[in-house]
Amino acid sequence: MPVCYMAYWYDGYKLIKFNVLITFTAKPVIIMFFIFSKVLAFLLYPLLYVFVLLLVAIFSKNAKRKRKCLLYGVGLLYLFSNSFLINRFAKVWDVAPAQLENGKVYSAVIVLGGFSSDDNKGKGMFSPAADRFIQGVLLQKTGRVKKILITGGNGNLNPSSYREGAWTKDQLKDMQVPDSCILIEDQSRNTLENASLTKIVLQQHNQRPPYLLVTSAFHMRRSLRIFKKMGIDVIPYPCNYIAGTGNMSFGELIPDADSLNKWSSYIKEVVGVTVNLISGRG
Repeated sequence: MPVCYMAYWYDGYKLIKFNVLITFTAKPVIIMFFIFSKVLAFLLYPLLYVFVLLLVAIFSKNAKRKRKCLLYGVGLLYLFSNSFLINRFAKVWDVAPAQLENGKVYSAVIVLGGFSSDDNKGKGMFSPAADRFIQGVLLQKTGRVKKILITGGNGNLNPSSYREGAWTKDQLKDMQVPDSCILIEDQSRNTLENASLTKIVLQQHNQRPPYLLVTSAFHMRRSLRIFKKMGIDVIPYPCNYIAGTGNMSFGELIPDADSLNKWSSYIKEVVGVTVNLISGRG
């Protein structure tokens, strides 16, 4: 008998409310790792600890504890709100783009979804990660690849009828990309399914490896591990750099709220890689 739970998830920008339907036919291990990854990511968000420390500082009656929690809270907030730390971490975490062979035309570029979202009217709209789409189109337009494969369905836990792959196909046609050069996978809900379903599409259309893999720089490390684990020969082509670019400057030491959002993206990736390693999926 299925059991429905009400849950909430903070994605770094807004609080999302959704229903989680669990049946007895679901594999316990999959459910366990799903819950584990979400809880771990939440527990590792720096802002959570800042909030807890400041709450203790406000309500504690112990003057010494109040002072220590206030100092720790402010110190932690400053540590994760300056761009210096996130930029140094990004330089280590982000995967460098591979050198493409001169004059070589690759059979396909795989563009991971996550660059658009539902506008609540059944249509899509580009998100800040739209550079994924742009780089994929540029590779096809400049003749570096023959086909562009878009992989992405609807990753919401309470999905609407919107499918990113199907919507993107219309955008590619508007960009004058020939229909014969477009491959679409619009059923995947996460990176693991991106890889497994993309593999089927590539095999069905007899596309020869290696393939270029386009996704955001912060997401490339996890994506690369998953695709290679599934036996797909891909070459990293990262884009949409959100941190780690440019040289060190004094301005990096000035608190910046955007740095907290960037940490949310990177922490999610670290948790994803860790969970996949534990589960043997990448």
